[in-house]
Amino acid sequence: MVATEIARQIQLGNNINELVQRLGIYMLVVIAGILFHGLVTLSVILKFVGGVNPLKHFRNMATPLLTAFSTSSTNATLPLTMKAVEENDGVSRKIIGFTIPLGATVNMNGTALYECVAVLFIAQIYGVQLSVIQQILVVFTSLLAAIGAAGIPMAGIVMMAIILKTVGLPVEAIGFILPVDRLLDMFRTALNTYGDTCAAVVIARSEGEKLKI
Repeated sequence: MVATEIARQIQLGNNINELVQRLGIYMLVVIAGILFHGLVTLSVILKFVGGVNPLKHFRNMATPLLTAFSTSSTNATLPLTMKAVEENDGVSRKIIGFTIPLGATVNMNGTALYECVAVLFIAQIYGVQLSVIQQILVVFTSLLAAIGAAGIPMAGIVMMAIILKTVGLPVEAIGFILPVDRLLDMFRTALNTYGDTCAAVVIARSEGEKLKI
């Protein structure tokens, strides 16, 4: 699938070196977006909405984050995530039992971000200019697809086909981003897991719980 897609791009007149460079830029954009959302956006929410120390919370989540990064599975990380939020942050089991498992299913912010960037990248590779309406549709569909994605490795790739079909892009274009998807999957899974822990902390604070952070 990967070789076929690369051969097709060469037939269309795209230089292989240029394609590799653009793929590298695509990787950097996805990773930069994930890092910004995790380290800046979620930190602001923790600080000003949850009223807790973002840096301390991040350190407390080291074990589940490393596990999520290495396994690319939020479901496999679930027990460690729940344990870390309870023992290190002091969130009650009542809130953890509701927010963390639910978040592992519907709070796929890393996956949604990745799918948006991937679709725009594929559109550029094929020389397709997406209208503003189509770009909004990509964002909306990515959010819905991320909610329905399973917490298993490379689940985002499966949902990508739906989004590509929505805006009229070829599904086989997925083959072009497959070589780098494993690495990006590790980053987005870590963000998905971290987002779940942040949600649990914010909800615990809104319920008046006294936390350790």
